[in-house]
Amino acid sequence: YTLDNDVLSTEQRQFYEDNGYLLIRNLVSDQDIERFRKEFTRICKREVKPPGVMIMKDESRKSQFGQSESVVNKVQDFQEDEELFRYCTLPEILKYVECFTGPNIMAMHTMLINKLPDSDQQTFLHPMHQDLHYFPFRPASRIVCAWTAMERAHQDNGCLFVQPGTHRTALKPHGYPQWEGKTNKLFHGLLDEDEKIPKVHLVMEKGDTVFFHPLLIHGSGINRTSGFRKSISCHFASSECHYIDVKNTTQEHLEKELQEMVCKKYNATSVELKDIWNFRARLVQGERINL
Repeated sequence: YTLDNDVLSTEQRQFYEDNGYLLIRNLVSDQDIERFRKEFTRICKREVKPPGVMIMKDESRKSQFGQSESVVNKVQDFQEDEELFRYCTLPEILKYVECFTGPNIMAMHTMLINKLPDSDQQTFLHPMHQDLHYFPFRPASRIVCAWTAMERAHQDNGCLFVQPGTHRTALKPHGYPQWEGKTNKLFHGLLDEDEKIPKVHLVMEKGDTVFFHPLLIHGSGINRTSGFRKSISCHFASSECHYIDVKNTTQEHLEKELQEMVCKKYNATSVELKDIWNFRARLVQGERINL
C-alpha cells in the first residue's frame, strides 16, 4: 500500500500497511489554517462564490441564521477556489501523498467540513463507511485521503474513528442508514457493520493530518459541544488510475443519485459519472495520464 520513498520511516510504512492509516502530527501551519478559516467565512458570507463549489447547510437552522458558520456544515468541491485549493498543493502534504500515489498526483475530491453542534437527532453523525464507495476509479491502493484538523478534534466534538486493518477488505454495500430523524445527503454508510471490529478514535490537535486508504472503514461522531469542529481534506489519486464501469456493482445506485443531483444543479438532461469526476479533478503534481 506504500511505495518506496525516503519520507516514511520503516515503522511508519509498516503501520500503514497493517492499519490503513498514518497520523502525522503538526504538519500544517497555524498560518495556513487561519487562511483557510477566513476563506470559509468569506464563502459563508457570500463575499466569494467559487464556481462549482457545493455548499451544504443544516436546513433546520436556515431560517434562524441565514447562510453563516452556524448553518454551513460543508464546503465541497472547492477546486476552483484559489485559497482553499492551496491546501491540495502544500509541499508538506504532497510529500506524504506521493508515498501512496506515486509522483503523478490528481486532487480528486475536496472538502472543508464544519461539524456543527448537534441535536438529539444526531443529524451530523457520519456512519461507518469506506470512501472508495464514492470513487469510480482504481486501483484503490493508489488513492489516499489527507484529512487535517483545523482545531482540536476529540470524542466530544465528533473526531474521526477508524477500524484498523479494514483497508484489506473488499468494498462493501453502502446505503442510507435506517436511523430515526434526518440523514445528510450522500452520507452513506455500511449496510452491514461488524460491531466486533474495534474502533480507534483519532484525537488530533490543530494541524495534525491523517492519511488513510479509501477502503479503511471509518466515520465520525456527533459534536456534543457548543462550538464547531472544522477540518479540511482532499482525496488524491495517481493520474495513472483508470475509470471503471459501476453498473451492476454496489456503486450503481450512487451513480444515479449523483447524476440526479448534477442534472438538477446545472439544469442538464444527462451527465456521465466520468464527466463529474473529470470536473472535480485537478492535477497538482507531475503529469496527467489516464484520469
